[in-house]
Amino acid sequence: MMKMKFIKPALIILALAGVILLASVPDFSTKANVENSFQDNDDEIIIDKTIHDFGIISENDENVKATFTLKNRSKTPIIITNVAPSCGCTTPDWTKEPISPGKSGKVTAIFDPKNRVGLFDKSIVILTTGKPERIVVRIKGSVQ
Repeated sequence: MMKMKFIKPALIILALAGVILLASVPDFSTKANVENSFQDNDDEIIIDKTIHDFGIISENDENVKATFTLKNRSKTPIIITNVAPSCGCTTPDWTKEPISPGKSGKVTAIFDPKNRVGLFDKSIVILTTGKPERIVVRIKGSVQ
């Protein structure tokens, strides 16, 4: 019986310690959570948005496209070396020539809604010769 008196307070103390620890964890959210605005940081490449929400689209619609604009803020040309979608339902297209300082390049994600009824959330990895070398963007929506 004596042990039960100590277990309840010990559990309460552990629970409170866990809540305090979780509350003090630093925010590790990344630029990938920024939507629809050029980022203001020291990166050589900034992007206009990291998420494109198509909303509700029809399965019978044509392919839908989302364009992401990358601006070169460095003093040297930057190349988009590769763009890799997370699945075969998304086809990427991108600026192949070097992006001069102060200029912009584009990455277009083309999504095919045929036979894909339901919610979707796809990532596209953009590899560059600039900083950052790897940028992840997302397209999402619902196919009906």
